[in-house]
Amino acid sequence: MNTKEDEKYMYRCIELAQKAFGNTYPNPMVGSVIVHNGEIIGEGFHHKAGEPHAEVNAVNSVENQELLKDSTIYVCLEPCAHFGKTPPCADLIVSKQFKRVVVGCVDSFSKVSGKGIEKIQQAGIETTIGVLEKESRFLNRRFFTFHEKKRPYIILKWAQTADGFIDKLREEKKSDKGVRITDEVCQKLVHTWRSQEQAILVGTTTALCDNPSLTTRLVEGKNPLRIVWDLHDTVAENACLKDKSTETIVFTRLEKESSENLEYVQVLATENVLKKTLDVLYQKGIQSLIVEGGAKTLQTFIDADLWDEARVFTTKEKFGKGVASPNFPKELSVSETIGNAQLSIVYR
Repeated sequence: MNTKEDEKYMYRCIELAQKAFGNTYPNPMVGSVIVHNGEIIGEGFHHKAGEPHAEVNAVNSVENQELLKDSTIYVCLEPCAHFGKTPPCADLIVSKQFKRVVVGCVDSFSKVSGKGIEKIQQAGIETTIGVLEKESRFLNRRFFTFHEKKRPYIILKWAQTADGFIDKLREEKKSDKGVRITDEVCQKLVHTWRSQEQAILVGTTTALCDNPSLTTRLVEGKNPLRIVWDLHDTVAENACLKDKSTETIVFTRLEKESSENLEYVQVLATENVLKKTLDVLYQKGIQSLIVEGGAKTLQTFIDADLWDEARVFTTKEKFGKGVASPNFPKELSVSETIGNAQLSIVYR
């Protein structure tokens, strides 16, 4: 099999895997394709944690199982080698006696990390590793960041005017609510993003000035874990973020009693709230975090060099004065037009 053929089928694996975006946590997204004599005879992807893995679904989709012995199975992530909620996929591949296995990238999760490939190779099956490795790792960048850096994948998000402001000054506002810079098209996209990630964070000023809900109410999808930095306990008890409608964590200097869907985490005066937050999220198995503001909170992440991706909406509107956008170290280049804004997406 030549390299271009391998890449073609691996691209299909990645395409299949993306169908489950946002639904597989804490597992990675994985797609698998089975090829016999240059034709795809089976496909599958991992739909949801606890359900069959991609390789199992691909194998089960093949009508004539006798063909598997003369087939190549492609998978964008190393087949698992451990018993979790499902049996090891490496064992399945060995039992079906595949002729060849092509893997996108090695799984750095400690319970796998080369063990799946080792099982397959020990069975005498021809193995090719690293086809579209960069693309395969990018697909599961949240998963890899979590296991390799021991923290969530961090996405910074804000909307700004053409002259570089994310909000008006409080005295310039006609109400206590935050000023909407983007239109409903952009807002729906943001709610879709929320449904795809595991947690979302704002600081005290945003919680006070905007009284946000941080839910996915404009689209269908699961609400992320809401996180609020409120070190001095200034956010009112009747604020939307404390309505207990969805799981929420408040980081505060005070010792406060938690209740259902509202957890208080004390941050001692000697502790750094950012480090404490990331440590708590890692302990909870949270692989991704959107930081939605405000400017001071976003800048805290930027200054600490703790971010992986930035998504910035820029509109044609100008405020003239107001709350300045974060001082961001990377140049923004427009990725696409969304509603009334230009969206720029920057990766590290």
